[in-house]
Amino acid sequence: MWRAAFFVACAADLVALLAGAEGAHVVLKPLLMPLLAAYVIACRGPRLLCAALLLGWCGDVLLLFDQDTVFLAGMGAFAVGHVCYLVLFKRQGTVRARGALLGAAYGVALVVTVAALWPDLPADMRVPVAAYSVLLTCMAFASSRLGVAAGVGGALFLLSDSLIATGIADWPALPRPDFWVMGTYVAAQYLLARGVLGERATAPSAYREGRVETRRIAH
Repeated sequence: MWRAAFFVACAADLVALLAGAEGAHVVLKPLLMPLLAAYVIACRGPRLLCAALLLGWCGDVLLLFDQDTVFLAGMGAFAVGHVCYLVLFKRQGTVRARGALLGAAYGVALVVTVAALWPDLPADMRVPVAAYSVLLTCMAFASSRLGVAAGVGGALFLLSDSLIATGIADWPALPRPDFWVMGTYVAAQYLLARGVLGERATAPSAYREGRVETRRIAH
């Protein structure tokens, strides 16, 4: 139920962005991460995952306001959420053979992106954006430890925030840039959650029934 509600809300929000319905977006955007967190709770997912999603919700709400100080607060909320993800990936992930190559690719992408954006960023945003970019890139790289779904989620999160950064730098943007930012963002959060949940993401009710049955057998 909660996952379906999340998908419906995401679809409605993206349609609102395509239609230029800013009022609908302001109403729908704050609903997305709480719905996804409710799905995680229904799956009995880890508390740190719920924390990461709810910190994302804080960032979502704060970024609705067009003020530099509020934007920095929103970026800080996302940063703490990335720390939650990093802890989760360390607890649940497994080291993969392609880690060194993937890490090098992310490292190159980080250096090239920050170097390219730096001259065009407002002076007071350069250091915060660079520091956030380092943390975000570490999260994206570490997400691959949980498999393909989480790895794609981490990459999409990096892409989404890179699109935001290019907007701050006043680079040329795709038509309807908010649509692309939100589309990649909600996909990223869902795939990260799915990667952390593992088998619980596909059939939470069956998982709960299995746990109940296991407890009955144990007793």
